[in-house]
Amino acid sequence: MRNRPLQRIVIVGGGSAGWITAAPLARMLCRPDQPDQHCEVTLVESADIGTVGVGEATLPTIQFYNQLLGIDEADFVRRTRATFKLGIEFQDWGRIGNRFFHGFGGFGPAIHNRPLWAYWLRLQALGDQLPSYEEWSTATVMARQMRFVPPTPGEPAPSNAFNYAFHFDASLYGAYLREYALKHGAQRTEGTITRVETRPEDGFVTALHLSDGRRVEGDLFIDCSGFRALLIDGAMKSPYEDWSHWLPCDRALAVPCESAGPMTPYTRSTARTAGWQWRIPLQHRTGNGLVYCSGYLSDDEAQRTLLDNLDGKALDEPRQQRFVTGRRKQGWVKNVVAVGLSSGFLEPLESTSLHLIMDAVSRLTAMLPDQSFQPALADEFNRQMAYRYESVRDFIILHYKLGERRDSEFWRYCADMPIPDDLAHQIALFRKTGRVAVIEPEGFAEPSWASILLGLGVYPERYDPYIDLVDPQLIRRHLHSVHSSISRTVASMPSHADFLNRISAPPKA
Repeated sequence: MRNRPLQRIVIVGGGSAGWITAAPLARMLCRPDQPDQHCEVTLVESADIGTVGVGEATLPTIQFYNQLLGIDEADFVRRTRATFKLGIEFQDWGRIGNRFFHGFGGFGPAIHNRPLWAYWLRLQALGDQLPSYEEWSTATVMARQMRFVPPTPGEPAPSNAFNYAFHFDASLYGAYLREYALKHGAQRTEGTITRVETRPEDGFVTALHLSDGRRVEGDLFIDCSGFRALLIDGAMKSPYEDWSHWLPCDRALAVPCESAGPMTPYTRSTARTAGWQWRIPLQHRTGNGLVYCSGYLSDDEAQRTLLDNLDGKALDEPRQQRFVTGRRKQGWVKNVVAVGLSSGFLEPLESTSLHLIMDAVSRLTAMLPDQSFQPALADEFNRQMAYRYESVRDFIILHYKLGERRDSEFWRYCADMPIPDDLAHQIALFRKTGRVAVIEPEGFAEPSWASILLGLGVYPERYDPYIDLVDPQLIRRHLHSVHSSISRTVASMPSHADFLNRISAPPKA
Protein backbone atom coordinates (compact mmCIF):
# COMPACT_ATOMS: atom_id res chain seq x y z
CA MET A 1 0.00 0.00 0.00
CA ARG A 2 1.58 3.25 -1.18
CA ASN A 3 -0.05 6.62 -1.61
CA ARG A 4 0.88 8.99 -4.39
CA PRO A 5 0.67 12.35 -2.61
CA LEU A 6 -0.58 15.43 -4.38
CA GLN A 7 2.23 17.54 -5.77
CA ARG A 8 0.31 20.53 -7.13
CA ILE A 9 -2.92 22.13 -5.89
CA VAL A 10 -4.36 24.94 -7.97
CA ILE A 11 -6.96 27.34 -6.56
CA VAL A 12 -8.99 29.27 -9.12
CA GLY A 13 -10.04 32.69 -7.88
CA GLY A 14 -8.98 34.99 -5.07
CA GLY A 15 -11.23 36.95 -2.77
CA SER A 16 -12.27 35.59 0.59
CA ALA A 17 -12.99 32.04 -0.65
CA GLY A 18 -9.69 31.65 -2.46
CA TRP A 19 -7.46 32.89 0.32
CA ILE A 20 -9.48 31.18 3.08
CA THR A 21 -8.72 27.99 1.14
CA ALA A 22 -5.08 28.77 0.38
CA ALA A 23 -3.99 29.71 3.91
CA PRO A 24 -4.49 26.35 5.71
CA LEU A 25 -3.39 24.33 2.68
CA ALA A 26 -0.14 26.31 2.50
CA ARG A 27 0.45 25.93 6.22
CA MET A 28 -0.18 22.19 6.06
CA LEU A 29 1.38 21.16 2.74
CA CYS A 30 4.04 23.63 1.62
CA ARG A 31 7.34 22.16 2.82
CA PRO A 32 10.03 23.19 0.33
CA ASP A 33 12.76 22.02 2.73
CA GLN A 34 11.25 18.49 2.57
CA PRO A 35 10.88 17.82 -1.18
CA ASP A 36 9.40 14.35 -0.72
CA GLN A 37 6.53 15.85 1.37
CA HIS A 38 6.14 19.19 -0.39
CA CYS A 39 3.02 20.15 -2.33
CA GLU A 40 2.80 23.34 -4.36
CA VAL A 41 -0.25 25.52 -3.64
CA THR A 42 -0.91 28.03 -6.42
CA LEU A 43 -3.74 30.54 -6.55
CA VAL A 44 -4.70 31.99 -9.92
CA GLU A 45 -6.60 35.26 -9.93
CA SER A 46 -7.14 38.18 -12.25
CA ALA A 47 -7.34 41.84 -11.27
CA ASP A 48 -9.75 42.29 -14.18
CA ILE A 49 -12.35 40.05 -12.55
CA GLY A 50 -14.04 41.46 -9.48
CA THR A 51 -14.79 39.44 -6.38
CA VAL A 52 -18.02 39.29 -4.42
CA GLY A 53 -17.75 40.15 -0.73
CA VAL A 54 -19.53 37.13 0.72
CA GLY A 55 -20.16 38.91 3.97
CA GLU A 56 -18.58 40.94 6.70
CA ALA A 57 -20.24 39.12 9.59
CA THR A 58 -19.26 35.69 10.87
CA LEU A 59 -20.14 32.90 13.29
CA PRO A 60 -18.10 31.81 16.34
CA THR A 61 -16.61 28.94 14.32
CA ILE A 62 -14.20 31.45 12.78
CA GLN A 63 -12.26 31.22 16.04
CA PHE A 64 -11.38 27.59 15.28
CA TYR A 65 -10.14 28.59 11.83
CA ASN A 66 -8.01 31.42 13.24
CA GLN A 67 -6.62 29.16 15.96
CA LEU A 68 -5.73 26.52 13.37
CA LEU A 69 -3.65 29.12 11.55
CA GLY A 70 -2.12 30.47 14.76
CA ILE A 71 -3.50 33.95 14.10
CA ASP A 72 -3.07 36.49 16.89
CA GLU A 73 -6.53 37.89 17.65
CA ALA A 74 -5.39 41.42 18.46
CA ASP A 75 -3.42 41.63 15.22
CA PHE A 76 -6.38 40.22 13.30
CA VAL A 77 -8.75 42.80 14.80
CA ARG A 78 -6.39 45.68 14.02
CA ARG A 79 -5.61 44.62 10.47
CA THR A 80 -9.18 43.88 9.38
CA ARG A 81 -10.80 46.83 11.26
CA ALA A 82 -12.92 44.26 13.06
CA THR A 83 -15.51 44.60 15.78
CA PHE A 84 -16.85 41.84 18.01
CA LYS A 85 -20.16 40.09 17.46
CA LEU A 86 -22.30 38.47 20.17
CA GLY A 87 -25.22 37.59 17.91
CA ILE A 88 -27.90 39.04 15.66
CA GLU A 89 -30.73 41.39 16.56
CA PHE A 90 -33.90 40.84 14.53
CA GLN A 91 -36.34 43.70 14.06
CA ASP A 92 -39.82 43.49 12.49
CA TRP A 93 -39.46 39.76 11.87
CA GLY A 94 -42.63 37.84 12.70
CA ARG A 95 -44.61 41.06 13.09
CA ILE A 96 -43.90 44.76 12.71
CA GLY A 97 -42.53 46.09 15.99
CA ASN A 98 -41.16 42.71 17.09
CA ARG A 99 -37.58 42.65 18.35
CA PHE A 100 -35.60 39.64 19.48
CA PHE A 101 -32.02 38.44 19.68
CA HIS A 102 -30.15 35.34 18.55
CA GLY A 103 -27.24 35.30 20.97
CA PHE A 104 -24.18 33.11 20.74
CA GLY A 105 -24.44 30.74 23.69
CA GLY A 106 -27.04 29.07 25.86
CA PHE A 107 -29.61 30.25 28.41
CA GLY A 108 -27.86 29.51 31.67
CA PRO A 109 -27.14 26.13 33.28
CA ALA A 110 -29.64 23.34 32.62
CA ILE A 111 -31.59 21.56 35.35
CA HIS A 112 -31.59 17.78 35.07
CA ASN A 113 -30.37 18.09 31.47
CA ARG A 114 -33.37 20.22 30.49
CA PRO A 115 -32.67 23.71 29.11
CA LEU A 116 -33.37 26.70 31.29
CA TRP A 117 -35.81 28.26 28.83
CA ALA A 118 -38.04 25.18 29.23
CA TYR A 119 -38.35 25.90 32.96
CA TRP A 120 -39.06 29.54 32.12
CA LEU A 121 -41.99 28.31 30.01
CA ARG A 122 -43.24 26.26 32.96
CA LEU A 123 -43.28 29.28 35.28
CA GLN A 124 -44.98 31.34 32.59
CA ALA A 125 -47.70 28.69 32.41
CA LEU A 126 -48.10 28.96 36.20
CA GLY A 127 -48.73 32.69 35.85
CA ASP A 128 -45.37 34.00 37.06
CA GLN A 129 -44.51 37.49 35.79
CA LEU A 130 -40.99 36.99 34.50
CA PRO A 131 -38.59 39.04 32.40
CA SER A 132 -38.01 37.85 28.85
CA TYR A 133 -36.27 34.47 28.49
CA GLU A 134 -33.52 36.44 26.70
CA GLU A 135 -32.35 37.82 30.04
CA TRP A 136 -30.95 34.37 30.84
CA SER A 137 -28.67 34.58 27.79
CA THR A 138 -25.36 36.19 28.78
CA ALA A 139 -24.57 37.09 25.17
CA THR A 140 -27.92 38.84 24.75
CA VAL A 141 -27.60 40.84 27.98
CA MET A 142 -24.06 41.88 27.00
CA ALA A 143 -25.23 42.94 23.56
CA ARG A 144 -28.15 44.98 24.89
CA GLN A 145 -25.79 46.82 27.26
CA MET A 146 -23.09 47.27 24.58
CA ARG A 147 -20.49 45.39 26.61
CA PHE A 148 -17.81 42.96 25.60
CA VAL A 149 -14.93 40.96 26.96
CA PRO A 150 -13.88 37.45 25.84
CA PRO A 151 -15.09 34.49 27.91
CA THR A 152 -12.90 33.68 30.88
CA PRO A 153 -11.61 30.12 31.32
CA GLY A 154 -12.65 28.09 34.32
CA GLU A 155 -15.72 26.49 35.81
CA PRO A 156 -19.05 27.17 34.03
CA ALA A 157 -20.27 30.65 34.94
CA PRO A 158 -21.95 33.64 33.28
CA SER A 159 -18.47 34.98 32.46
CA ASN A 160 -17.94 32.10 30.01
CA ALA A 161 -21.52 31.14 29.10
CA PHE A 162 -21.31 32.85 25.73
CA ASN A 163 -19.36 32.84 22.51
CA TYR A 164 -18.46 35.48 19.96
CA ALA A 165 -17.55 36.11 16.36
CA PHE A 166 -16.43 39.14 14.36
CA HIS A 167 -17.52 41.78 11.91
CA PHE A 168 -14.72 42.81 9.55
CA ASP A 169 -13.89 44.41 6.24
CA ALA A 170 -14.04 41.54 3.74
CA SER A 171 -11.44 43.07 1.40
CA LEU A 172 -9.00 43.61 4.27
CA TYR A 173 -9.63 40.06 5.47
CA GLY A 174 -8.85 38.66 2.02
CA ALA A 175 -5.62 40.69 1.92
CA TYR A 176 -4.74 39.53 5.44
CA LEU A 177 -5.10 35.87 4.52
CA ARG A 178 -3.28 36.40 1.21
CA GLU A 179 -0.28 37.74 3.11
CA TYR A 180 -0.49 34.76 5.48
CA ALA A 181 -0.75 32.20 2.67
CA LEU A 182 2.15 33.67 0.68
CA LYS A 183 4.29 33.81 3.81
CA HIS A 184 3.63 30.09 4.34
CA GLY A 185 4.62 29.08 0.83
CA ALA A 186 1.59 29.57 -1.41
CA GLN A 187 2.19 31.10 -4.82
CA ARG A 188 0.01 33.68 -6.54
CA THR A 189 -0.34 33.75 -10.32
CA GLU A 190 -1.93 36.79 -11.93
CA GLY A 191 -3.80 35.96 -15.12
CA THR A 192 -7.09 35.42 -16.87
CA ILE A 193 -8.11 31.83 -17.58
CA THR A 194 -9.14 31.33 -21.20
CA ARG A 195 -9.34 27.53 -21.40
CA VAL A 196 -9.57 24.55 -19.07
CA GLU A 197 -7.64 21.52 -20.34
CA THR A 198 -8.99 18.06 -19.51
CA ARG A 199 -7.79 14.51 -20.13
CA PRO A 200 -9.69 12.94 -23.02
CA GLU A 201 -9.86 9.52 -21.38
CA ASP A 202 -11.55 10.50 -18.08
CA GLY A 203 -12.35 14.22 -18.10
CA PHE A 204 -9.99 15.12 -15.23
CA VAL A 205 -8.67 18.68 -15.36
CA THR A 206 -4.96 18.77 -16.16
CA ALA A 207 -4.15 22.44 -16.69
CA LEU A 208 -5.44 25.99 -16.99
CA HIS A 209 -4.51 28.11 -19.99
CA LEU A 210 -4.04 31.83 -19.37
CA SER A 211 -4.57 34.70 -21.79
CA ASP A 212 -0.85 35.39 -22.05
CA GLY A 213 -0.10 31.82 -23.14
CA ARG A 214 1.01 30.39 -19.81
CA ARG A 215 -0.17 26.96 -18.74
CA VAL A 216 -0.78 26.13 -15.06
CA GLU A 217 -0.75 22.39 -14.32
CA GLY A 218 -2.16 20.72 -11.23
CA ASP A 219 -3.36 17.52 -9.60
CA LEU A 220 -6.24 18.95 -7.52
CA PHE A 221 -8.17 22.02 -8.68
CA ILE A 222 -10.27 24.03 -6.23
CA ASP A 223 -12.92 26.24 -7.79
CA CYS A 224 -13.23 29.53 -5.89
CA SER A 225 -14.32 31.45 -8.98
CA GLY A 226 -17.59 32.61 -7.43
CA PHE A 227 -20.86 32.57 -9.30
CA ARG A 228 -18.98 31.96 -12.58
CA ALA A 229 -18.21 28.43 -11.33
CA LEU A 230 -15.55 28.16 -14.01
CA LEU A 231 -14.51 24.59 -13.23
CA ILE A 232 -17.37 22.91 -11.36
CA ASP A 233 -19.93 24.11 -13.90
CA GLY A 234 -17.90 25.06 -16.94
CA ALA A 235 -15.72 21.93 -17.01
CA MET A 236 -17.46 19.39 -14.75
CA LYS A 237 -21.10 20.34 -15.58
CA SER A 238 -22.24 19.67 -12.02
CA PRO A 239 -25.98 20.52 -11.93
CA TYR A 240 -27.34 23.26 -9.69
CA GLU A 241 -30.25 22.61 -7.33
CA ASP A 242 -32.53 25.66 -7.22
CA TRP A 243 -34.09 26.47 -3.81
CA SER A 244 -35.72 29.77 -4.75
CA HIS A 245 -39.22 28.35 -4.17
CA TRP A 246 -38.30 28.22 -0.47
CA LEU A 247 -36.05 31.27 -0.38
CA PRO A 248 -37.40 33.63 -3.04
CA CYS A 249 -35.01 36.56 -2.52
CA ASP A 250 -32.80 36.81 -5.59
CA ARG A 251 -30.95 40.12 -5.37
CA ALA A 252 -28.89 42.11 -2.90
CA LEU A 253 -27.71 45.71 -2.74
CA ALA A 254 -24.73 46.63 -0.57
CA VAL A 255 -23.44 50.04 0.47
CA PRO A 256 -21.14 51.32 3.23
CA CYS A 257 -22.01 54.40 5.25
CA GLU A 258 -20.38 56.59 7.83
CA SER A 259 -20.48 55.27 11.38
CA ALA A 260 -23.13 56.82 13.58
CA GLY A 261 -24.18 56.03 17.12
CA PRO A 262 -22.66 53.38 19.37
CA MET A 263 -20.51 50.58 17.94
CA THR A 264 -22.88 47.68 18.57
CA PRO A 265 -21.40 44.23 19.32
CA TYR A 266 -23.99 42.57 17.10
CA THR A 267 -25.39 42.45 13.58
CA ARG A 268 -28.86 43.87 13.00
CA SER A 269 -31.38 42.35 10.56
CA THR A 270 -34.53 44.36 9.87
CA ALA A 271 -37.35 42.78 7.89
CA ARG A 272 -38.62 44.95 5.02
CA THR A 273 -41.58 44.75 2.64
CA ALA A 274 -39.95 42.19 0.33
CA GLY A 275 -36.82 41.04 2.13
CA TRP A 276 -34.53 42.32 4.86
CA GLN A 277 -31.78 44.83 5.56
CA TRP A 278 -28.49 44.20 7.32
CA ARG A 279 -26.38 46.54 9.44
CA ILE A 280 -22.82 45.52 10.31
CA PRO A 281 -20.64 47.88 12.40
CA LEU A 282 -16.92 48.08 11.64
CA GLN A 283 -14.26 50.26 13.23
CA HIS A 284 -14.15 52.70 10.30
CA ARG A 285 -17.62 52.46 8.76
CA THR A 286 -20.91 50.57 8.80
CA GLY A 287 -21.75 47.90 6.24
CA ASN A 288 -25.33 47.85 4.99
CA GLY A 289 -27.31 45.85 2.50
CA LEU A 290 -30.77 44.88 1.37
CA VAL A 291 -31.63 41.33 0.35
CA TYR A 292 -34.87 41.32 -1.64
CA CYS A 293 -37.08 39.50 -4.11
CA SER A 294 -37.25 41.20 -7.51
CA GLY A 295 -40.66 39.65 -8.12
CA TYR A 296 -42.11 41.85 -5.36
CA LEU A 297 -39.82 44.88 -5.31
CA SER A 298 -38.23 46.82 -8.18
CA ASP A 299 -34.52 47.67 -8.16
CA ASP A 300 -35.31 51.38 -7.82
CA GLU A 301 -37.61 50.75 -4.87
CA ALA A 302 -34.98 48.53 -3.27
CA GLN A 303 -32.33 51.22 -3.60
CA ARG A 304 -34.61 53.84 -2.05
CA THR A 305 -35.47 51.50 0.82
CA LEU A 306 -31.80 50.85 1.53
CA LEU A 307 -30.59 54.45 1.29
CA ASP A 308 -33.52 55.81 3.30
CA ASN A 309 -32.64 53.54 6.23
CA LEU A 310 -28.92 54.19 6.73
CA ASP A 311 -27.45 55.42 10.02
CA GLY A 312 -25.05 57.81 8.30
CA LYS A 313 -24.03 59.28 4.95
CA ALA A 314 -23.57 56.71 2.18
CA LEU A 315 -19.91 56.35 1.19
CA ASP A 316 -20.50 54.85 -2.23
CA GLU A 317 -23.21 53.94 -4.70
CA PRO A 318 -25.09 50.72 -3.86
CA ARG A 319 -23.72 47.67 -5.68
CA GLN A 320 -26.12 44.98 -6.83
CA GLN A 321 -25.59 41.23 -6.84
CA ARG A 322 -28.03 38.81 -8.43
CA PHE A 323 -28.20 35.22 -7.25
CA VAL A 324 -30.20 32.03 -7.25
CA THR A 325 -30.37 30.34 -3.87
CA GLY A 326 -29.30 26.70 -3.99
CA ARG A 327 -26.27 24.43 -4.23
CA ARG A 328 -24.32 22.17 -6.57
CA LYS A 329 -25.59 18.62 -6.37
CA GLN A 330 -21.96 17.51 -6.37
CA GLY A 331 -19.39 19.98 -5.10
CA TRP A 332 -16.55 17.52 -5.70
CA VAL A 333 -16.38 16.00 -9.18
CA LYS A 334 -13.31 14.05 -10.31
CA ASN A 335 -10.36 16.28 -9.33
CA VAL A 336 -12.34 19.52 -8.96
CA VAL A 337 -13.73 20.75 -5.63
CA ALA A 338 -16.01 23.79 -5.44
CA VAL A 339 -15.66 26.11 -2.45
CA GLY A 340 -17.65 29.26 -1.80
CA LEU A 341 -20.14 30.74 -4.24
CA SER A 342 -19.21 28.25 -6.95
CA SER A 343 -20.62 25.50 -4.71
CA GLY A 344 -23.85 27.23 -3.72
CA PHE A 345 -25.43 30.32 -2.26
CA LEU A 346 -27.53 30.98 0.83
CA GLU A 347 -28.43 34.53 1.76
CA PRO A 348 -26.41 35.86 4.72
CA LEU A 349 -29.32 36.15 7.15
CA GLU A 350 -27.45 34.10 9.75
CA SER A 351 -23.91 35.04 8.62
CA THR A 352 -23.20 31.59 7.20
CA SER A 353 -21.35 32.52 3.98
CA LEU A 354 -17.80 32.51 5.32
CA HIS A 355 -18.71 29.72 7.72
CA LEU A 356 -19.66 27.41 4.83
CA ILE A 357 -16.38 28.22 3.07
CA MET A 358 -14.35 27.36 6.16
CA ASP A 359 -16.43 24.25 6.74
CA ALA A 360 -15.78 23.03 3.19
CA VAL A 361 -12.04 23.71 3.52
CA SER A 362 -11.95 21.87 6.84
CA ARG A 363 -13.66 18.84 5.33
CA LEU A 364 -11.44 18.92 2.27
CA THR A 365 -8.27 18.94 4.36
CA ALA A 366 -9.67 16.08 6.45
CA MET A 367 -10.41 14.08 3.27
CA LEU A 368 -7.46 15.24 1.19
CA PRO A 369 -7.01 12.75 -1.65
CA ASP A 370 -3.88 11.35 -3.16
CA GLN A 371 -3.43 11.22 -6.92
CA SER A 372 -5.69 8.19 -7.23
CA PHE A 373 -8.73 10.36 -6.32
CA GLN A 374 -10.78 7.55 -4.87
CA PRO A 375 -14.46 8.26 -5.74
CA ALA A 376 -15.56 7.30 -2.21
CA LEU A 377 -13.83 10.41 -0.87
CA ALA A 378 -15.75 12.67 -3.20
CA ASP A 379 -18.98 10.85 -2.34
CA GLU A 380 -18.42 11.37 1.39
CA PHE A 381 -17.49 15.02 0.96
CA ASN A 382 -20.60 15.61 -1.13
CA ARG A 383 -22.79 13.79 1.39
CA GLN A 384 -21.50 15.87 4.29
CA MET A 385 -21.73 19.17 2.44
CA ALA A 386 -25.27 18.39 1.31
CA TYR A 387 -26.29 17.99 4.96
CA ARG A 388 -24.53 21.23 5.88
CA TYR A 389 -26.19 23.28 3.16
CA GLU A 390 -29.63 21.78 3.75
CA SER A 391 -29.39 22.36 7.50
CA VAL A 392 -28.48 26.02 7.03
CA ARG A 393 -31.16 26.36 4.34
CA ASP A 394 -33.86 25.09 6.70
CA PHE A 395 -32.71 27.37 9.51
CA ILE A 396 -33.02 30.38 7.19
CA ILE A 397 -36.42 29.28 5.84
CA LEU A 398 -37.62 29.14 9.46
CA HIS A 399 -37.27 32.93 9.73
CA TYR A 400 -39.50 33.54 6.71
CA LYS A 401 -42.12 30.87 7.31
CA LEU A 402 -43.11 31.71 10.87
CA GLY A 403 -44.73 34.81 12.26
CA GLU A 404 -47.78 36.93 11.69
CA ARG A 405 -46.70 39.27 8.89
CA ARG A 406 -49.23 39.47 6.06
CA ASP A 407 -48.66 43.12 5.16
CA SER A 408 -47.23 42.44 1.69
CA GLU A 409 -47.54 39.90 -1.09
CA PHE A 410 -44.02 38.72 -0.31
CA TRP A 411 -44.79 37.90 3.32
CA ARG A 412 -48.08 36.27 2.37
CA TYR A 413 -46.18 34.04 -0.07
CA CYS A 414 -43.67 33.06 2.64
CA ALA A 415 -46.42 32.25 5.14
CA ASP A 416 -48.27 30.02 2.65
CA MET A 417 -45.33 28.27 0.95
CA PRO A 418 -44.70 24.57 1.57
CA ILE A 419 -41.44 23.85 3.39
CA PRO A 420 -39.02 20.89 3.58
CA ASP A 421 -40.32 17.91 5.54
CA ASP A 422 -37.55 17.98 8.14
CA LEU A 423 -38.23 21.63 8.93
CA ALA A 424 -41.97 21.04 9.11
CA HIS A 425 -41.26 18.27 11.65
CA GLN A 426 -38.98 20.52 13.71
CA ILE A 427 -41.59 23.28 13.90
CA ALA A 428 -44.42 20.88 14.77
CA LEU A 429 -42.35 19.15 17.45
CA PHE A 430 -41.53 22.43 19.16
CA ARG A 431 -45.05 23.81 18.83
CA LYS A 432 -46.70 20.67 20.24
CA THR A 433 -44.16 19.49 22.83
CA GLY A 434 -41.57 22.19 23.51
CA ARG A 435 -38.73 19.98 22.26
CA VAL A 436 -36.08 21.06 19.78
CA ALA A 437 -35.04 18.54 17.12
CA VAL A 438 -31.45 19.16 16.01
CA ILE A 439 -31.27 17.11 12.84
CA GLU A 440 -27.74 18.18 11.86
CA PRO A 441 -25.57 17.94 15.01
CA GLU A 442 -22.83 20.04 13.42
CA GLY A 443 -25.26 22.80 12.50
CA PHE A 444 -27.10 25.35 14.62
CA ALA A 445 -27.54 24.04 18.16
CA GLU A 446 -30.63 23.86 20.38
CA PRO A 447 -30.29 27.39 21.85
CA SER A 448 -30.21 28.87 18.34
CA TRP A 449 -33.37 27.07 17.27
CA ALA A 450 -35.11 28.05 20.51
CA SER A 451 -34.08 31.70 20.05
CA ILE A 452 -35.65 31.92 16.60
CA LEU A 453 -38.77 29.88 17.39
CA LEU A 454 -39.55 31.80 20.58
CA GLY A 455 -38.51 35.09 19.03
CA LEU A 456 -40.97 34.58 16.18
CA GLY A 457 -43.75 33.88 18.66
CA VAL A 458 -43.95 30.08 18.60
CA TYR A 459 -44.75 29.20 22.21
CA PRO A 460 -45.24 25.47 22.80
CA GLU A 461 -48.69 24.14 23.59
CA ARG A 462 -47.13 21.72 26.06
CA TYR A 463 -43.79 21.34 27.78
CA ASP A 464 -41.63 18.42 28.84
CA PRO A 465 -43.64 16.58 31.58
CA TYR A 466 -40.41 15.80 33.43
CA ILE A 467 -40.27 19.48 34.37
CA ASP A 468 -43.42 18.97 36.49
CA LEU A 469 -41.33 16.76 38.77
CA VAL A 470 -39.20 19.73 39.79
CA ASP A 471 -40.51 21.89 42.65
CA PRO A 472 -41.58 25.30 41.21
CA GLN A 473 -39.94 27.05 44.15
CA LEU A 474 -36.63 25.41 43.26
CA ILE A 475 -37.06 26.59 39.68
CA ARG A 476 -37.81 30.15 40.84
CA ARG A 477 -34.73 30.24 43.07
CA HIS A 478 -32.53 28.83 40.32
CA LEU A 479 -33.76 31.29 37.71
CA HIS A 480 -33.43 34.20 40.13
CA SER A 481 -29.89 33.16 41.05
CA VAL A 482 -28.78 32.81 37.43
CA HIS A 483 -30.46 36.07 36.42
CA SER A 484 -28.76 37.98 39.25
CA SER A 485 -25.39 36.42 38.47
CA ILE A 486 -25.63 37.35 34.79
CA SER A 487 -26.63 40.92 35.68
CA ARG A 488 -23.69 41.36 38.08
CA THR A 489 -21.21 39.80 35.68
CA VAL A 490 -22.25 41.91 32.69
CA ALA A 491 -22.31 45.11 34.76
CA SER A 492 -18.62 44.57 35.58
CA MET A 493 -17.58 44.23 31.91
CA PRO A 494 -16.05 47.05 29.86
CA SER A 495 -18.03 48.59 27.04
CA HIS A 496 -17.55 47.10 23.59
CA ALA A 497 -15.97 50.36 22.40
CA ASP A 498 -13.51 50.50 25.31
CA PHE A 499 -12.44 46.89 24.90
CA LEU A 500 -12.07 47.38 21.15
CA ASN A 501 -9.95 50.50 21.61
CA ARG A 502 -7.72 48.59 23.99
CA ILE A 503 -7.20 45.55 21.80
CA SER A 504 -6.89 47.44 18.52
CA ALA A 505 -4.32 49.92 19.78
CA PRO A 506 -0.93 49.53 18.00
CA PRO A 507 1.48 47.35 19.98
CA LYS A 508 4.07 49.24 21.97
CA ALA A 509 7.55 49.19 20.54
